[in-house]
Order: sequence, then structure tokens, then C-alpha cells
Amino acid sequence: MHIELKDVLAARQRIAPHVHRTPLVYSPVLSEVLAAEVWLKPEQFQLTGSFKVRGALNKMMRLSADERSRGVITASAGNHALGVAWAAERLAVSALVVTPRTTPSAKLAGIRRYGCAIQQVGENYDEAEEHAYRLAEETGRVFLHAFEDADIVAGQGTVGWELFEDQPNLDAILVPAGGGGLMDGIGVVARAVSPNTRVIGVQSKASPAWHAAFQAGRVVDVSYAPTWAEGLLGAIGRQNFVLAQRVVDDIHLVSEEAIRDAMLWALKEHRWILEGSGAVALADALISGAAGWRGQRVAVVLTGGNLDFSRLAEIVEMG
Repeated sequence: MHIELKDVLAARQRIAPHVHRTPLVYSPVLSEVLAAEVWLKPEQFQLTGSFKVRGALNKMMRLSADERSRGVITASAGNHALGVAWAAERLAVSALVVTPRTTPSAKLAGIRRYGCAIQQVGENYDEAEEHAYRLAEETGRVFLHAFEDADIVAGQGTVGWELFEDQPNLDAILVPAGGGGLMDGIGVVARAVSPNTRVIGVQSKASPAWHAAFQAGRVVDVSYAPTWAEGLLGAIGRQNFVLAQRVVDDIHLVSEEAIRDAMLWALKEHRWILEGSGAVALADALISGAAGWRGQRVAVVLTGGNLDFSRLAEIVEMG
């Protein structure tokens, strides 16, 4: 998978009229905690409640007329499916999504709202993806991969371009790491415009595929456990890993307790609702504190806010 800054800029021009340009918000309270200058990128305010619509729209706008006429299919833990469903409705393309049975009801409701057909298969992304590939072969629909696709990565990379437009002199960017599309896209931008900026991916200890791969120098099998960050659960693509080796500096792991604490912190301090997957980078920042970031200029990417009400109630009770 080859992607350069020019691909991200082309994606930006393509999707800019259709999606939100989310703000970069300075956080005085987090800056005090970290003894640093800290900005938050709240992609939970993006269309469909997450950054995923950027890549989905960029990919679907690049499809040929023949491909659009055949319809599309994708596998997703929820947010990519939401992005595909929204883009499909906007472009008048038939779409079918396959999600794990663990997908939160808030995300399923959003997918249905855009008129997209849903099949729920398996307990995680990998099982849903396997089924979606079979359906693509049977139906002739175009398979849209959630992260191992250059157009998807370029679309997600527009988050990175906006970061540097708003704050050119960043020392580090903390970003959730699931499939790696967003992390890789931001990394491509950072290496091109600010090579000394460190790009750090963050994921749950319950799904440590990226951390294990960086430690081993190759993609390896890992075990999964239930997690608040279900959107990050699953294996990673080899092409994404190869790209990450060039543009990502490190991978950090956070506990389930740290994720919950970060979700509660965002609710208390900023009145923001974050899903677990969207809060892992914030969790890492809070854990590291001043010892990790003193005197630096740091951007923390918050990737989504599609949280079930029952889970929100659990977070509120914690407070």
C-alpha cells in the first residue's frame, strides 16, 4: 500500500464539501495535568459520530460507475459501517454491512437510519470480515476494507492535515490504533510536514495486536478479551503494518480501568461523551501525566462518541 501526502491532500479536496472540519480544542485542565500544552481533536463531533466517514466517503467517491452500480459491502465493528452507510445514502449506492454480534446498539441504529442492510455475524471484527468476503464473492458487491486500503487511509489522514493546519509545531500526536488506517494516515502527514513530531498509537491491553507486532517486527497472532474499546478489537493488516513501520514511532497499551477513567474524565471536564475506542489516546495521556509529557506540545485524537446509553449510565455511576 503506497500513500503520500499528495493522496491525503487530494482526499481532503474531495471530501471537504461534505464532512465537518472538526476543531482542535486547547484543554487547560489536561495541560495542567501533563505540565504541557495539550490540544484535543474531537472527532466525535464528525458526521456519524466518528472520523470513519472521512475514509469511507473518499473511497466511495473514487469508485467507478460500474462499481457503484454493483453496490458495496463492508465489515465493521460499527463506526466504519456508519461511515459507509452515510456515504452510500449520499451517493445513492446500495450497501450491505456485516458487523460482529457485539456491535453496540447505538451504532446499529445509526446504520439502519441511513437505509443500509445489516448482517450480524461472529464475535469480533475478524469473523465478520471473513463472512463479508464470502458475501462479496457471492453477490458481486465491491468489498470496502475498513483500513487496509490506500483511499481509506488517505481519507483518515485528513485528520492529520487539520491537526498541523491548526497547530504546526506539535511534539507528539496520540491516536487510537485499531486497524491502523487513522494512525497510518496521520503518520504519513506528520512525516511529510513535521518529521520530528512523534506519532504514537494507543490500544487496549485486551486487543494488543499493534503492540505485539511492533515488539516482534512482524504481524503476530494475539489473544483478545472483552473490552470497552470494542471498535479497536481485531487483527491488523500486513500492509498497514508495513506503512506503520515507516510513519509511526511507538505503540502504547492502556488498561480497561484507564479507558473507563478517561471516558469519565472527558464527561466531567469537557462534558463530552466518548466511546471506549475514542478515549484510549486520552487514557494514555492521563496515565503518563507530567512524567511523560512535561513541556511538550501534544495533540490527543478522540475518535468517536457512539456510546450505548447503558454504557453511558455505567460511566455516570462511576462518577
